[in-house]
Amino acid sequence: MRTLVANGAEVCFTNPGTSEMHFVAALDAVPQMRAVLALFEGVATGAADGYARMTGGPGTTLLHLGPGLGNGLANLHNARRGGVPVVAIVGDHASWHRGRGAPLDSDIATVARNVSTWVRTTASPADVGDDVAAAVTAALGPPGQVATLIVPADVSWTDGAAAGSSGSARPVRPSVDDDRVVAAAQALRSGAPALLLLGGSVPADAAARAAAQRVAAASGARVLAEVFPTRQVRGAGVAPLERLAYFPEQALAQLDGLGRMILVEAPEPVSFFAYPDHDGRLVGDDCIVHTLAAVGEDGPAALAALAAALGADDASGAGAPAGSDTRRPDPPSGPLHGAAVAAAVGALLPEGAVVSDEALTGGAPLPRATAGAPPHDWLTITGGAIGQGLPVATGAAVACPDRPVVSLQADGSAMYTIQALWTQARESLDVTTVIYDNAAYDILAIEMDRVGAGGGPRARELFDLSGPRLDFVALAAGMGVPATRVDTADDLVVALERALATPGPSLIDAVVSRIG
Repeated sequence: MRTLVANGAEVCFTNPGTSEMHFVAALDAVPQMRAVLALFEGVATGAADGYARMTGGPGTTLLHLGPGLGNGLANLHNARRGGVPVVAIVGDHASWHRGRGAPLDSDIATVARNVSTWVRTTASPADVGDDVAAAVTAALGPPGQVATLIVPADVSWTDGAAAGSSGSARPVRPSVDDDRVVAAAQALRSGAPALLLLGGSVPADAAARAAAQRVAAASGARVLAEVFPTRQVRGAGVAPLERLAYFPEQALAQLDGLGRMILVEAPEPVSFFAYPDHDGRLVGDDCIVHTLAAVGEDGPAALAALAAALGADDASGAGAPAGSDTRRPDPPSGPLHGAAVAAAVGALLPEGAVVSDEALTGGAPLPRATAGAPPHDWLTITGGAIGQGLPVATGAAVACPDRPVVSLQADGSAMYTIQALWTQARESLDVTTVIYDNAAYDILAIEMDRVGAGGGPRARELFDLSGPRLDFVALAAGMGVPATRVDTADDLVVALERALATPGPSLIDAVVSRIG
């Protein structure tokens, strides 16, 4: 525990069990460590992700044996896909008790390898400090990744000379060699329609975004971010950054006619799914792809070097960046639908807010409506595994107690990790949750049509959440979070103003007539 603290991991999100009791007991000896209890492991892992996104990591979580790790796997998957540094500490049976067929016995390492690029089982008390330090180093990367350390119970309770490891320097992102900068500059000068695709650390770096805009202005290239950036700086005065669309036909329209694609900390894009009439490839055969900076490399420095190579390194000038929209929408009135929710958020979002976005089908109007809001951070569902929004908001609020957190949450996916509300109440976190409540899994109805599966009334019943309808006000109240239900845009504005002005957690159940 002292090694974690020395290496910057001062918060541990946890749902512990018998095998982790010595770790829990150590909290009294190491007051610098803050333990945050979650009622479900998926909340703990998602909160560690949100915490790491806002602090640079590492986020830390303590889980109980293989089943506990399994319960947290979906949000560790999201962290892995987002390049987020997370250290997952998993307690195991005593070494001599493994393999005896105890009810909770499992192959933890195999479970961990699905989401972890670094997995180690500590062999003795003397190794604990060094193993924890190695886990932190592996998690920080670059790129950030999930590192899982498995600690058998007897390693925790056996006396031994466990040497603590002091803090180590943050890893430095590898720089990009000049040849790639030259090649990218040549590609942009070729005259072929070009695109810069930004991912990794770049969407969260305002200076890098500005460099990308200067490159675009000098070369005529367009700029897009990957579909779900890990963290994006947005708002009035920040260089605008459109994201690649989720649905493949929309993404193909964005990429149509490209002759050159420059990747900056982003992988070559593919669609989330293949469909009977589309194989999932998004880059045309006539488009040449250049990697300026690979995932984990120093994309901001590479963009600055590319701007210089194109003679576009002059960052002077006043006012908002070209193309930025400093206007905010008026507070909406009338019926409540997805666009009205977006307008209310855009009109009222406070400066410095952190937005956790799992609005899913309801979120399409949000980017335009919030473009002119005061500068804020936007966190998205990086790996596509739903149930991330509430936990990520929880972790972000722990990381940034002086900043308001707004959680925009679809109703169906909210139920995956609704227990996060209890943790928000327990920790008095300043999180305002807005539930898009249409009593349906809309995305599944859309996808059934898209894959051409047909599906009649019995099939469509699986997408209906109205019988019985979820009572989010009662659910929130039962976990200590004040809540209110609204069904008009006017009432939403009043409720959102009140929630944002009141410290601590709150929930608004926005009963929308339609998502769009």
